[in-house]
Amino acid sequence: MRKTGFIALFLTACMLAAFTGCSTPTAKTAESSVTSATSESLDREHGAFLSHTYLEEYDTFEVTSSSLENGVWIDITSNTHLGENNSPQLSWSPVEGASVYAIYMVDRNSNGFLHWKSNGITETELPCGWAPKLTEYNGPHLGHGYTHTFDIYVIALKAPVERLRGAINGANPKLDSFIQELDTDIDGNTGNIISYGKISGEFTDARYRNT
Repeated sequence: MRKTGFIALFLTACMLAAFTGCSTPTAKTAESSVTSATSESLDREHGAFLSHTYLEEYDTFEVTSSSLENGVWIDITSNTHLGENNSPQLSWSPVEGASVYAIYMVDRNSNGFLHWKSNGITETELPCGWAPKLTEYNGPHLGHGYTHTFDIYVIALKAPVERLRGAINGANPKLDSFIQELDTDIDGNTGNIISYGKISGEFTDARYRNT
């Protein structure tokens, strides 16, 4: 009886294990899971899963900048101990049909974190330091040894818009919808966005660069 009971108990346990599909993780598997979770947490904190591009459905034009050297924004544009918090120099050719331009500078890796927001621009040559500091421009400032990519969007508009939404020096998860609002002008007419120019560069705080 004892032997029969033991066999029955063993068979029942096997059936339950097969039914639930449960298994006890090995120490290696558990360690791997913790490492993966930690890595994902760090990646999320520094934007690896937040990279985004905007306005892809529109035509484009070329934007150049003397503040970009070998794909890196120069120190003077940063809000760091080596920088002067000056907005980058920008140049582009006039866009046919555009009366004004708008600018957004976005940290690509930080959920719509804005570093530059200017509205009602009529020039197509902006010198370094053109944008008012802090109110419209707050340059890259990182740390922790991370390198981020900063995208500048110059948006050509048929007519002025009431405002540019988005917080400077802060994350803007709804930035895509804020930019799309530019397609409606101050009088409520739609189809206001003509095209856009985009220029990108990386930045790493000098304290954490490899020398």
